[in-house]
Amino acid sequence: MPAARDPRPLTGEPLALDLLNTRWVHEGAPHDLLDGTDGLTVWLAANGLDERFTADADTLRHTLRAREALLAAVDGSLAAGAARVDAVLAHGRIRATLTEAGPGEEAEFADASWGPGWLAARNYLELLATAPDRIRPCAHESCVLHFFDTSRNGTRRWCSMAVCGNRAKASRHYARSKDA
Repeated sequence: MPAARDPRPLTGEPLALDLLNTRWVHEGAPHDLLDGTDGLTVWLAANGLDERFTADADTLRHTLRAREALLAAVDGSLAAGAARVDAVLAHGRIRATLTEAGPGEEAEFADASWGPGWLAARNYLELLATAPDRIRPCAHESCVLHFFDTSRNGTRRWCSMAVCGNRAKASRHYARSKDA
């Protein structure tokens, strides 16, 4: 059976940030895609993880734990969140492999229900190694989404120019016209 439509306003970010973006605010109301296993099914499918992992209660619990650890590291301080991210990473490892195509790596888990959260935590390490200054929260005061800034000059401020950027521009315009 195909997964339900993904209702989130921002998708397609790297796995770690996509996990954070399972929480969002729409018209002042908070939403959480991971409020049950149906939402986990949607998130797994959106990230191509649905054939490898099962959307059950254990996977949901461990994925939520990974999301909270990542949130502590991204929105809190790296020092404060590091131990929580490390606790998630303790549930898996990378095994070096050799295939016909050459050297490779394969993630292994003692308990597969840690897999999606572990992969997101591992992706966060990759983002930190690549460009830690490009991991950003949306600049709109009522938005809780995160993105990886891939703009050429690294000055992206909004999760979406069409939504949050437009709201900020409209707000500034309204303030100027009100003062005039």
